Amino acid sequence: MVSGAEPLTPTLTEPQQREISRLAVLAGQRLLQHGAESTLVTDVTCRLGRALGAESVEVSLSASSMVITTLSHGRCITTTRRCQDRGINMQVVTEVQRVVIMAERGLLDIQGVHDRLLKIQALRYNRVLVIFMIGLSCASFSRLAGADWPVFFLTFFASSVGMFVRQEIAHCHFNPLVNFGVTAFVTTLISGFGQVYQIGEAPFLAMASSVLMLVPGFPLINAISDMVKGYANMGIARWTMATLLTLSTSMGIVAAMNVLGVWGWLS
Repeated sequence: MVSGAEPLTPTLTEPQQREISRLAVLAGQRLLQHGAESTLVTDVTCRLGRALGAESVEVSLSASSMVITTLSHGRCITTTRRCQDRGINMQVVTEVQRVVIMAERGLLDIQGVHDRLLKIQALRYNRVLVIFMIGLSCASFSRLAGADWPVFFLTFFASSVGMFVRQEIAHCHFNPLVNFGVTAFVTTLISGFGQVYQIGEAPFLAMASSVLMLVPGFPLINAISDMVKGYANMGIARWTMATLLTLSTSMGIVAAMNVLGVWGWLS
């Protein structure tokens, strides 16, 4: 080999290139479905394709799909996948990145990457533990805001019931907008009884704190990150979805306040 020359990329057969394209788009699809930012999705997809032998990988993202093209010795193969939202799960994102690193280090071939990607499953925490921790976190926020113990326990109960309702609606695969609206309604309805019956010294704090679990913080952060890093279309789409979730939550809160005839922290 001449000194300073680029190493030659091994020639891929068409079936091999097609399989590499499928694996690259599968990795990107998993990342996009579970809440990864656009820069990470593009970077991991390209790295995996190159690690398996493709000369280059081009990626195009949209809010619900992705398109990739692999290039090898003048032959282009393009594939498209829909990316339906499956909830934020950083464990899946981490596992996909681990597979890519192993492929880059030569520890996995095409078949090995295929097997490892198919084995990745989203792990979920125990539902009871999630309900307890959400209730405790919202109640702690109320305590930080100056609530006394009766309001603390009211917030804990309201947010715990709200999280249970949220889980049940999600289990039935309803639209997230419906989920957030109904959850906000139930949570505010329960915490609003503290205002009706004057539980504690500042019962309005329960109404404000119990719905904090519905703040779409992760989508908003990803939206800003995408727009700052040049993925304006993805950023706008994520920002719009986060705004709709916030609007749905607000409608649920206002509906519950109207039912009870109290306005909590708005009065």
